[in-house]
Amino acid sequence: MKPKEIIVNDRMQQGYTYLLTEPSGRNFHPDFDPELSPKQMLEMGVFGGRYMTDCRNEFPASWFKNAKLCPERHDPKLNFFGINASKPLSYWIEKDWIHPDDPRGWFQWYCRYHMGRRHPDDERQIKRWKNMTRHIAQVVKNCERGDLSCRPKQRQALLHWAYDSRRF
Repeated sequence: MKPKEIIVNDRMQQGYTYLLTEPSGRNFHPDFDPELSPKQMLEMGVFGGRYMTDCRNEFPASWFKNAKLCPERHDPKLNFFGINASKPLSYWIEKDWIHPDDPRGWFQWYCRYHMGRRHPDDERQIKRWKNMTRHIAQVVKNCERGDLSCRPKQRQALLHWAYDSRRF
């Protein structure tokens, strides 16, 4: 596959470039097996619909065809579980969890990874993704299988990390 250059110009990045070196949705690290694609996540409802409203040109149009988005504000009603499970970006910056190449955080990293970008921060981000399994354990321990009304905030948070809590 010939690498494809992506040039980003949105509200958070101007002139940032990266290469897609892998086929979209394939050749993931063996320790990284997300249950949902970025497209599926956007269609289900994540981040109050606000997250990807100014950077559509960077990603496939198909991701946004049925996405639940709200360019004006963060609207938790657009989330799959109808609840706010997000911390503000300032919180993530304060915790030093934001890499300068992905100023929107993990989901931006995941979208770019899914598209085929490989990056020096991949190992750290995959480790962060794997650490979310502790929340799966809590849902499994405390909820009846299939009871989506149990722990909705935790379930929405899992959805933000490409885990599909509808399966447990």
